[in-house]
Amino acid sequence: MKIVEILLVEDSNSDAQLMLEILSESNISHRLHWVKNGVEAIDFLDKQEKYTDVPRPDLILLDLNLPKKKGTEVLAKIKGDGALQTIPVIILTTSTDTKDILKSYQLQANCYLVKPVNLEDFIAVVKFIENFWLAAVMLPPKS
Repeated sequence: MKIVEILLVEDSNSDAQLMLEILSESNISHRLHWVKNGVEAIDFLDKQEKYTDVPRPDLILLDLNLPKKKGTEVLAKIKGDGALQTIPVIILTTSTDTKDILKSYQLQANCYLVKPVNLEDFIAVVKFIENFWLAAVMLPPKS
């Protein structure tokens, strides 16, 4: 069975730990790689610095409000890079700002989800990601 490589770009320790905990109960074989800011995300994707031996992600969960480099800058880099642009990117953020939503889709985000503040709703969103993006969707082959 293929292991789905997931890159989580999230500066909130609690949100990342919760995501890790929820996905650890999944029946889908996956590995969650977590970076805490936009610069680390770019280094991971470009296999730079301490990320020289990391796998190419099959799916990216990207927060918009990141330190060092904004999520939209990371998204623009991914979708503008021929080697990365086919990786589905799910925006997972607290922002409900229509400008953020529009910009994310203009930059070719595959999905925009607002992080719920309520624990049960957060769990439901992660389960949705699992059921749809990891179980139902055919992810693109690695190029």
